[in-house]
Amino acid sequence: MKLDSSAKIPAFQVPSWRDQILREFTPQVARLTLVADPDGLLLDEGILQGIRERGFELIPFDDHVAFRYAYESKFRSRWDRGEHTDLVVVLRSSANDLNTLPFDLLEAGRKLSFNLGDLFPKLSYPVVASLDTNDLDALYDAQVRHKPGTLGDNATKEFTLRHVFEIAPELIKKPSYLLRVLLRRHYRGQRIPPFLDERFIQLLRQSGLFDNWPLDQIIPDREAFFAFLQERWPRFLERVATADASKAREDETPYGLEFDGPTDLPFDHDDVRVYIDNLFVEGILKPVTHENPASLSKHWAAVGIRIDPSEDRNRRVDGLLKTLEETLPTENSKHQDWLSLAYRWAELSVLCCGNRPDMPQQTVDRFVNLRGGIDSTFLQWLRSRYAGLHNQPPVPPVMVHHVPQAMARRLSQSRQTRIALIIVDGLALDQWIILREVLKTQQPLYRFREKAVFAWLPTLTSVSRQAAFAGKAPLYFPTSINTNDKEPKQWAQFWAERGLSQSEIAYQRTVGEDTVGELEETISHAKVRVVGLVVDKVDKIMHGMELGTPGMHNQVEQWGAQGFLHRLLGLLLEKRFEVSICSDHGNIEATGCGSPAEGVVADLRGQRVRVYPDQTLRASVKEHFPDAIEWPAYGLPDDYLPLLAPGRKAFIKEGKKTVGHGGSALEELVVPLIYVERRDG
Repeated sequence: MKLDSSAKIPAFQVPSWRDQILREFTPQVARLTLVADPDGLLLDEGILQGIRERGFELIPFDDHVAFRYAYESKFRSRWDRGEHTDLVVVLRSSANDLNTLPFDLLEAGRKLSFNLGDLFPKLSYPVVASLDTNDLDALYDAQVRHKPGTLGDNATKEFTLRHVFEIAPELIKKPSYLLRVLLRRHYRGQRIPPFLDERFIQLLRQSGLFDNWPLDQIIPDREAFFAFLQERWPRFLERVATADASKAREDETPYGLEFDGPTDLPFDHDDVRVYIDNLFVEGILKPVTHENPASLSKHWAAVGIRIDPSEDRNRRVDGLLKTLEETLPTENSKHQDWLSLAYRWAELSVLCCGNRPDMPQQTVDRFVNLRGGIDSTFLQWLRSRYAGLHNQPPVPPVMVHHVPQAMARRLSQSRQTRIALIIVDGLALDQWIILREVLKTQQPLYRFREKAVFAWLPTLTSVSRQAAFAGKAPLYFPTSINTNDKEPKQWAQFWAERGLSQSEIAYQRTVGEDTVGELEETISHAKVRVVGLVVDKVDKIMHGMELGTPGMHNQVEQWGAQGFLHRLLGLLLEKRFEVSICSDHGNIEATGCGSPAEGVVADLRGQRVRVYPDQTLRASVKEHFPDAIEWPAYGLPDDYLPLLAPGRKAFIKEGKKTVGHGGSALEELVVPLIYVERRDG
């Protein structure tokens, strides 16, 4: 069932807040522009794209040493050769702080300043500043249309709830209304700032209509909300089976449930039911057993009942195909749209993997056609939007090198916090879904907060995993970009720069059954606050795989069933670590298109990518592989120039099958980021 996941198109076009910023960027006016941007407005995807389209390049002034390296190597040298550049240096601070920049920058650059106070002068600054830049479009539109006058904190919160997030608390008078609001929000994965959630909860409490609902849990927490629905679904089925589902008894006290609140929910209300099919199809809610499934086989609620494995799978495949076909992002979509699609695509890939004798040929054809559409559109999107991703704010993380930056923010909030980052080398999203189900069987009390981030392109271990542990773009480690040997030093340096001592930092590579004892000894020291771990089993499975994607799924499932990852998570949680699982890249099944006869000119010879030190060498190889992709050195050293294999091809013997990584496919580039918790039993 198709659900509207986008904002309504305005009846008339109003000026954009981006227009006020972009009109200041006229090419060839000055080779250097210094911008004070305390609110991160220039990190917006639309702004970054607009700046690039005007010929400007942007680098942040966050770390003095890192900036100086990028500035001198990529721009100053070009100026010395008489070349013109339109460079923007961004300082995440107020306009007054521009004068603290180095003298050579001040001497050469013109100054600009942008802030939310100028864009939204009538609204409360702290409230507006808590929003994502993606939310500013609707707020700016509402400000122009409704001319609200000067608003205080609470009035700004309510104005924002109504016009940005389509939430009018005073109209929520029934459980079905509240469920509709929360389903729309959590199904979309919409982030609403805590400021606004607190005001929303406060207004609902004042109404007195939802006193027994666990509002503090299910409003801000997506996983808690769906867990709340999941444990009440069997009760609804009981009501349906006894022909008494038309009256939901909200005042009953739940028994044996994790969440307080009404036992019965109006799943059959039109505004609620419209979401339920999709939630079961996409695996967000799980079907349950029922003592008399035949009695409900013709009822709409059968989507949430385990009836026949083959029938259940085919129903989910058809539903996912329809959803994905109707909601495929475009080359102009936001990065969040592709991250959301990647999970749905991974769920579908798991269901369709292998030779399913019960799967109609029409379904197989639809899957293949959809995959081709995703590959083509995603590559177009990457060409126009990927270059700006590494400059996005690190909270929430967008790329793998943002992950430790977000961890550092969390660590700074309490001296008691301990954090562990597990990089499962090579773990693709579809393989995570298989592991997740195994882990839930081994420990039902696990709760996984599932996110996704972009790996670095090319999707190689030495590029992307190293960036994840270094907490910075590959541009800043040019001498080690072809090896992972410096990861321990980079991990330690990242945390040392944030005030941690050597005794508080731990790193262990190739964690397995034979080294877990060493790890336990390390993290038993009370001083250790951060630990970085590499689990390389999936990568080893991949590089030895001859049975394609089905073989990967089978081997990953068997590895998960052996229990090592479960025991590792248990050990870290027992030692009071907040645990994150991430991957450095995924993988795909690819077919050989021939191997370049390049002698020693390539710095790296991967199956899905070759890397060359200069444009001429790369171009000479591309002549023999005209469909190959000359990928720009976005966030990479200037002499690190990838040539990506086209589509689902590999630089190996023509026609040969392999499972590899390095390229630009969605499955290689969008990887899982999982926050692991264990509920009290």
